[in-house]
Amino acid sequence: MPKAPPLAITHVWMTLFMVVPAMFCIVAGDTAGKALTQAGAHPFFVAWARFAMAALVLLPLSGLSRDELPKLLGWRILLRGALVVGGIASILTALSTEPIADVFGAFFVGPIISYILAALLLKEHVTPARSLLLVLGFAGVLLVVKPGFGAGLGMGFAVLAGVFYGSFLTATRWLAGHFRPRFLLISQLLVGSVLLAPLALAVGAPAMTPQIWLLLIGSAAGSAMGNFLLAMATRSAPASVIAPLVYTQLIAATLLGYLAFGDWPDALSLTGLAVILTSGLLSLRLARR
Repeated sequence: MPKAPPLAITHVWMTLFMVVPAMFCIVAGDTAGKALTQAGAHPFFVAWARFAMAALVLLPLSGLSRDELPKLLGWRILLRGALVVGGIASILTALSTEPIADVFGAFFVGPIISYILAALLLKEHVTPARSLLLVLGFAGVLLVVKPGFGAGLGMGFAVLAGVFYGSFLTATRWLAGHFRPRFLLISQLLVGSVLLAPLALAVGAPAMTPQIWLLLIGSAAGSAMGNFLLAMATRSAPASVIAPLVYTQLIAATLLGYLAFGDWPDALSLTGLAVILTSGLLSLRLARR
């Protein structure tokens, strides 16, 4: 049986240069979201505002045509939108009560979920070596959190966010060949705005100070840019290649957590980060083959 053709080196590096910045953008958005909850905003309001503001800004740039409007009501688009809504609402709820590093540690059941679903539902090719490296990356996550799963309700929401996000990654790969990246982005923003509007109305808005506005804009911009880059990456690389790179999100969470909240990992956590980075680099090497 002939071997599968190698993935072009340029595609690998393009994937790297899209996914890694995407992860930093998404974490930056969530860091701003945590700051918002500390300032008194409810997680559901923050989630809705993030979707609504990004949709308002990006709608004119989305290239959405009249012919595409019916596609917004397609069940696959609605399902993908609901998954990202569940993920963002869950992780913001977790961040409102738990340290950012612990939340993202629990959140990292996501790449495992994505990897398994891609193999089962999308029939993507997986190898024992790549599977082992993904497990190695997850072991690094456990070193970081030591482990802290199930410590409280907030950590339960963090795990739930990871399940939603891993499913969202697979759904994005599933639809990437059928829709434009900008359509996928604007569809999730519009679906999220509609689904979260009743919850945001129920909890109410905080006092809209300049600080709140600035954090809302930063949270929306980070999330939108990160998800756009991720949608671009999924057009040229399978979920099984992208999944290990998503671990760089934990590195971003550690760095931004220190800069924003003064939390710096101990020696064991730094070892875990090194394991995660090694796993991602080795996975990229396999992808080039």
